[in-house]
Amino acid sequence: MSGLRERKKQQTRQRIAEVAARMFAERGFDAVTVNEIAEAADVAKATLFGYFPTKESLALDGVGGDDLAGIVARRPAGRTPLEALRAHYRAFAAGQGPDTHLDALLARVRVIQDSPALRDAANNLLYQQRQALTQVLTDDYGPTVAALAAAQIAACLTTLQESYFQHLLTGAGAQDAARALARDVELAFDLLEHGIGQAEGR
Repeated sequence: MSGLRERKKQQTRQRIAEVAARMFAERGFDAVTVNEIAEAADVAKATLFGYFPTKESLALDGVGGDDLAGIVARRPAGRTPLEALRAHYRAFAAGQGPDTHLDALLARVRVIQDSPALRDAANNLLYQQRQALTQVLTDDYGPTVAALAAAQIAACLTTLQESYFQHLLTGAGAQDAARALARDVELAFDLLEHGIGQAEGR
């Protein structure tokens, strides 16, 4: 019974998210109200807020969601933080390709890009992600090195994401964008591990 309840909750959450994404894409984030989303999704406003505590969270679901701190904290013995993160993003890049949800993803990116409020909220989520990574790295490296390393890692990963989306937005096919992402992941982590001198001759 509990499994059925969980499936129903997940279906409700997904329906709300899909309705909100469609409305934001059609009219823009600022022009859509929470009341309109709840009505279109056929749920009470209180129910909507039970799944998404703010209007921004409806548009930013998943942004900053990569658990960088968790990836580092759960890494196998003998593996460095950068090795663990490289393996994660290498696997992520390898998993990209033809995607039936590509149009919805690109519409969501455009909604975020077009809204200063959403861009600010997204940056705050990424800041929280970086702070969590700093905390995990502090035990091994001390607070100053941890903060500097987390900032460099977070900046690289944000740039990888931006570059990937830019490839898609400018009309590159999903497979071409995925190949570019895989190449950029290797370059990014080479730079993080060995410094800018690694880029010479590329």
